[in-house]
Amino acid sequence: MAQEQANPDEVVLGQEINGVRVVTLNRPRQLNGISDRVVYILAQLLEKWEKDDDAKLVIFKGAGRAFSAGGDLKMFYEGRSDDSCLEVVYRMYWLCYHIHTYKKTTVALVNGLAMGGGAALVSPLKFAVVTEKTVFATPEASVGLHTDCSFSYIHSRLPGYLGEYLALTGARLNAKEMIAAGLATHFVLSEKLEELERRLLNVNTGDESAIRAVIEEFSTDVQIDQESILNKLPTIDKCFSAETVEEILKSLESEVSIDGNQWIAPGLKSMRRSSPTALKITLRSVREGRKQSLPECLKKEFRLTINILRSVVTGDVYEGIRALSIDKDNAPKWSPTTIEEVKGEDIERVFKQFSSEHEIQVPSDDSNRWNGKYEQTVYAKSS
Repeated sequence: MAQEQANPDEVVLGQEINGVRVVTLNRPRQLNGISDRVVYILAQLLEKWEKDDDAKLVIFKGAGRAFSAGGDLKMFYEGRSDDSCLEVVYRMYWLCYHIHTYKKTTVALVNGLAMGGGAALVSPLKFAVVTEKTVFATPEASVGLHTDCSFSYIHSRLPGYLGEYLALTGARLNAKEMIAAGLATHFVLSEKLEELERRLLNVNTGDESAIRAVIEEFSTDVQIDQESILNKLPTIDKCFSAETVEEILKSLESEVSIDGNQWIAPGLKSMRRSSPTALKITLRSVREGRKQSLPECLKKEFRLTINILRSVVTGDVYEGIRALSIDKDNAPKWSPTTIEEVKGEDIERVFKQFSSEHEIQVPSDDSNRWNGKYEQTVYAKSS
């Protein structure tokens, strides 16, 4: 069995075993948080393997007890005084496009946390295998960010207004709920995951039917629990179809007092604790995503993230990270402090388009599919 193994201390490991390629996110003590180097290596490996005729199947997994808890927030905080995080943001969103459109068959083996940018390495794949230990969430608004890494595209295509609910409340889904919502494809008990991986390593084919057949030997059909929020979709749709954050909050406050609606309280509490500006940005982004293509969503998300990191209208993102990850007092002081104080013109400024050369350069067709890298942009040339 031909096998190629990278430096075992690297933040991303790339293995080549016959016709299978394996990506292992390898920052277990940081819950496989996505750093600039993680993004850089991932893009290199995926481009190499897509162009390799011998590569048939690509498996994604995480070392330790998480798949990936998402972006490295401390990295953003340390870069708050300049544009030093622009490069990793550009590379990540450019990578998201290629993950969504990857030409080889892909399988994610997700045992543990899959949050934010980490979940963006799961849901777009052809096969996403989850276990009883898997937890999904997109909690960005709670730290002053917005639902990014292609999730304005993904969330806007979930059933009803579930996407708005997940984006605004940061609510968590378990494996069964991920499958029911279309965010994952198969449920496999964690104790069987290693055996499944061994089988996949020996399949030596990228044929989707063959891969599906192997996974289904190990997978179990599951149903969501009776108390699952996915059984509350009529109420979620009623509340989260409202046009504004203010109206959504008002609707939730009305519904939570009704018998049997106590499940609303945690989400309502989360929204009240989140950055008012981030909530407004997030809702608009997901709403726009309903009518946007994947490239349009990624270009928009890139603008939003850069403008947020540049504190164009507020420094909430750094206050949110400080409260969660630096001082850990969980007491962010948002500016402005209430939804009503957020100005419409400030939100417009965050959404304002960049000049064409400053937009993320998403490939227009397969002939230039791997063009548009950061190194080829005006950002790299001016740095």
